Amino acid sequence: MKSRILLLTLLNLTCSAFAQNKTSSFSWENLPKISRPTFKADTLSIAKLGAKSDGIFLNTEIINAAIAKCSKNGGGTVLIPQGIWLTGPLYLKSNVELHLDRGANLIFSKDKSLYKLIEGDYEGKPAARNESPINGNDLVNVAITGNGIIDANGDVWRAVGQSQLTASQWSAKVASGGVLSDDKKTWYPSEQFKKTHLEGKSMLLQAGKPLESFNDMKDYLRPNLLVLKNCKKILLAGVTFQNSPAWCIHPLLCEDLTVENVTIKNPHYAQNGDGIDIESCTRFLVENCVLDVGDDAICIKSGKDEEGRKRGVACAEGVIRGNTVYSGHGAVVIGSEMSGGARDIFIENCTFIGTDKGLRFKSTRGRGGVVERIYARNITMKDIHQEAIFFDMFYFVKFATDGKRNDSPIVNEGTPVFKNMLFENITCQGAKVAVFIRGLSEMPVQNIAILNSNLVAEKGIELTDASGIRFDNVGVFTQNKAPLISVAGVRNVHLNKLKFSTGTPLLLSIDGDKNRDIVITNTDLKKANKNLELKNGASEKEVTLSK
Repeated sequence: MKSRILLLTLLNLTCSAFAQNKTSSFSWENLPKISRPTFKADTLSIAKLGAKSDGIFLNTEIINAAIAKCSKNGGGTVLIPQGIWLTGPLYLKSNVELHLDRGANLIFSKDKSLYKLIEGDYEGKPAARNESPINGNDLVNVAITGNGIIDANGDVWRAVGQSQLTASQWSAKVASGGVLSDDKKTWYPSEQFKKTHLEGKSMLLQAGKPLESFNDMKDYLRPNLLVLKNCKKILLAGVTFQNSPAWCIHPLLCEDLTVENVTIKNPHYAQNGDGIDIESCTRFLVENCVLDVGDDAICIKSGKDEEGRKRGVACAEGVIRGNTVYSGHGAVVIGSEMSGGARDIFIENCTFIGTDKGLRFKSTRGRGGVVERIYARNITMKDIHQEAIFFDMFYFVKFATDGKRNDSPIVNEGTPVFKNMLFENITCQGAKVAVFIRGLSEMPVQNIAILNSNLVAEKGIELTDASGIRFDNVGVFTQNKAPLISVAGVRNVHLNKLKFSTGTPLLLSIDGDKNRDIVITNTDLKKANKNLELKNGASEKEVTLSK
């Protein structure tokens, strides 16, 4: 009777925690609705305007003229037929659908002089960039569709280490030109790139510093393949986007974005080779896509540090479903540039195979922003190299573009808040760690519930500075590496109907005297050789264990 009362209390606390913080009308039964663009039936083929598909003739002017003409005439479709079409930077226009037939290869030129220096964005901050192969600003009703391939020739833009390539690939890379590092282990596209990298120059725009002053580092300023800024009603469907110099797809401050049946590929060694980075966008759908990339795959962002907080535009009202991710640092990722916040995002029916991490949440002191109301269900993971479910509020890599941050352990506008998330039916067959949650001492990760899931990993659950964490009917099966669960600085952690392997050396390890209210109920405690370990002043009175 006592355990039943405890279970009912646990479930009521979980529900009330979400109810008290849920101010949105969205749910699995009422998902965000994304408006799609519509286009006139008119079609204009670039071949009829004199474009040539020999892979040699530069079609930049013809394709841009076709897009402009189509838009001026009220919109429609610009057709890229089968063939190899060489081009420089393209500019999308309102009410135009760029359609690639099956067998169409839109290849962007390796000639970097074609890409002019522009005032762009980098990780949420104004920065000098080379213009993107495909650009769109302040557009309404725009699409890239079809079954063709868009290739940005990213290998000519990015550096690469010898250890990342095979011997034959490395020999070919060195023979292609460029320069080597002093130790001969890194290839750079040019001496200018190498010099800029070694000197740690910043690409951020500053008052009183004209764009022309970045000319001496232009080769270093790698573009994203597709950038859409301040656009509404966007459709990306069916096409393969590959080999980007940096991020593949970057919608920024957009509304009503649909990405469906798209393939996104970047080499595994591609630095900053993200798949799709959705930044400060409202209403978006990423559905039935395949990603195999060199960095994070599906990324949710909203600006970085003070600039992101000043912009104050969250990434919100999104649906991510039916996607397959093969390679990436994280499969679905929120952060670390999330200073404008993220909310009301629904992730379901996705498969992650061989990614470094599965569901990845990352930030650090100084970012700020609130990430909340994130829901995931029916997620399958296999052969995850690191953590299946990962929260880390200590993620920080120092870049030349980073400004000063207040990283003191006090609550202020730069304190990131991650709270109110529900994950259901998560299956993982193989990971280094099943669940890792590390919050801040001044701001724990709060109200995370994982239900009806099974996770097979080398190690189990690691919780630090977390509050209101719930596991209900979750199996965590490890390689008997003790402990199954380790906690430090946690409050209100409840595990109900926990399943694990017979002979588990240690069920629960508690570190420190700041832990409160740790409860395990309806669990066969006899399966563990030892149930409890107390370290560094941890108190047994804060623990309740019951069958």
